[in-house]
Parts: sequence; structure tokens; C-alpha cells
Amino acid sequence: MDILLAAKIIIMGIVEGLTEFLPISSTGHLILAGSLLNFTGEKMKVFEIVIQAGAIFAVCWEYRQKIASVCCGLGRDPKARKFALNLIIAFLPAAVLGLLFSKKIKAVLFAPVPVALAFIVGGLIILWVERKHKGVDEHDPSHARVHSVDDMTMLDALKIGAAQAFALIPGTSRSGATIIGGMLFGLSRKAATEFSFFLAIPTLLGATVYSLYKAREDLSAADIPMFGLGTIAAFISAFFCVRWLLRYIATHNFNAFAWYRIAFGIMILITAYTGTIVWAD
Repeated sequence: MDILLAAKIIIMGIVEGLTEFLPISSTGHLILAGSLLNFTGEKMKVFEIVIQAGAIFAVCWEYRQKIASVCCGLGRDPKARKFALNLIIAFLPAAVLGLLFSKKIKAVLFAPVPVALAFIVGGLIILWVERKHKGVDEHDPSHARVHSVDDMTMLDALKIGAAQAFALIPGTSRSGATIIGGMLFGLSRKAATEFSFFLAIPTLLGATVYSLYKAREDLSAADIPMFGLGTIAAFISAFFCVRWLLRYIATHNFNAFAWYRIAFGIMILITAYTGTIVWAD
């Protein structure tokens, strides 16, 4: 592996880790970063999905006590079984729709301009939701119906799962869809954010395993260093990002991310239209 390729891999891993759990779309940023770095092609698309494992490991480490207690309590603790069932329910909509439409989505929407439009629309939705919550005291018990992921119902999980399915559109943001969807459906900002973290585990793990299986004939042992380096970079950046986000939401809303999405999306559209930057599909 030459130095230039290693640098591109590390950059892509950092982009994945920093954007996976923020409401700004990791897939969208990876498509755009890959386009700028000339890091494109079918194998690179598999790489972008596989390095999500690094982000999964970061969440697993951050919430290792919660995950361990749920796993150990599945046979005897009703609360643990309820939590696990809610994750399964929330996971299913995106999994089913992804299996049915992933090829068509990749063929049509995995390109910079559609991603830019999704950035802008997603930003506007975040601003709308935050405006509905404007003036609400996060510490007031009456501001939300659900304050902990353990208090969610199966219907709450299904609604958030349906929201996550919109993230199949590149640029929408899986975390953004689940967090903002959760807030719309009555979860507190903290509960919605934490459930988004937990839901990422089966969702991203499933996507990683499925992508590796589908691309098994095109991959070889020589690809292991590339995937490994990208996964490590994603883990490190995601680890710090998760901890930062939990501190951030304690005192801030998501408006800054919304304006970032809108500005970034407009920039992509302008540069693509004027030819300032040639965004590769």
C-alpha cells in the first residue's frame, strides 16, 4: 500500500467516524469525499460500508455496560428483552426496504447532486422540527413523553424504524432521521440520540456483513489492510465524536447542523453547475 492510498484511506475513515452519528449524513460525505479524492469504484463503495464497523465498535465501547447488561439479562430481565425487541422492530423497516431497493438506489442516487439536494431538504426538516421545540425546557418532565430508551414502546420503535428507512436516500443521514424522527414522536433529545446510537449497531453491522457477502468474489486478502486501516480510523474518530455529541446536546439544539447541511448542499450544487469542481459519480 503506497503512502497516497493510505492517506486517502485514513481520510475516508475519519470522515466516516466524524459524520456517522451526526445528523449530516456519513454516506453523503463519503460520496463527496471519495469524489474529490478520486476514491471511487465498486470496491470503494464496499469499503465505505465496511468501515462503518469502526463506528459500530466505538458505540459498543462507549455503551459497553448497557450492552452487556442487556445481553446478560435477555433470559431473565423483562426490561432487557423489551429493549432488544425494540431494536429489532426499529431495524426491520430499513433492512427490508434496503434489500428490495438498494440496487436501484445506488444506481440513481449515489451521486453528488442528488446527495446535495438531500442535504438541503434534510436541513430544512431539522430547522422545522427545532422550531416546534423552540422555547421548550429539556429539563421539564412535561416536554417529552419518553425520557429514556428503556421507556420506549414497540410503536415508538416502529415509528423510528420507519424514519430510519428514509436514510436509504444518500445524503439524508441515518442518525438525523432517527434522532429528529424520535423527537417528533415524543422522545427527549437525549433519548432520541441514544436510541439512534444503539440502532446503529444492528443496522450498520447488517449493512457491513451484507456488503461483504455480496462483494465476496471481487475481494481478496490483499484488501484486508485497506479495510482494516479505514476501520481503525473510523473507530478513533467516531469514539471522540460520540462523546462530544452527548455533551453538545445537553446544552444545544441541532440548528447548527441544519444550516451546515443547507450551506454545504448549496455549495455542491453551485460548484457542480459552474464546473468549478467536477464531481465524479
